[in-house]
Amino acid sequence: MCNRREEIVAYFNQLDRRYFMESNTNASAADCPVSIGFGQTISQPTLVLNMTLELGLQPDSRVLEIGTGSGYQTALLAAFCQEVYTVERLEPLYDTAKKRLDAKGFTNIHFKHGDGSHGWPEHQPYDRIIVTASVSRVPGELLEQLDAGGRMIIPVGNHRHQELRMVEKDDNGKVTSSVLEGVAFVRLKGKYE
Repeated sequence: MCNRREEIVAYFNQLDRRYFMESNTNASAADCPVSIGFGQTISQPTLVLNMTLELGLQPDSRVLEIGTGSGYQTALLAAFCQEVYTVERLEPLYDTAKKRLDAKGFTNIHFKHGDGSHGWPEHQPYDRIIVTASVSRVPGELLEQLDAGGRMIIPVGNHRHQELRMVEKDDNGKVTSSVLEGVAFVRLKGKYE
């Protein structure tokens, strides 16, 4: 497992965030979130890395990502799992991210334009789920789509206070949740706003 973490960190260090942004602003090199338009942001690089590491990706993992955004997080996921199913509600972001990731040569990413608050039930169950926008509570639909032995990383809270949580489902279907850190994400639009 240690070697896998090192491989993810090494890949992350050479993944140029500027490729996933509309313009090369001074902020693109800083460890901070940057606007990608439409009221959305590309998260700070250290948070993208930490969320990916906490997922505990395996080569055969099937990952559901809610909020494709710029495609930056998606690229990191796709390099270390079998399949990524990513959902983006904003059509301009969906189109741009798909073009960027297709141009990178990824063949294991499946794209959906739509409301991510309901997940993507047609391809469930997922070994890992990552949500890149905050919710008021963990969506029941996502818990249902998480496989036994699975793990979800999700920011939960309100506009003022959010916690990044790791939600795990054991082999018997029992769900536990732990807090990883305090965060500030844009809101997930839809049922769990």
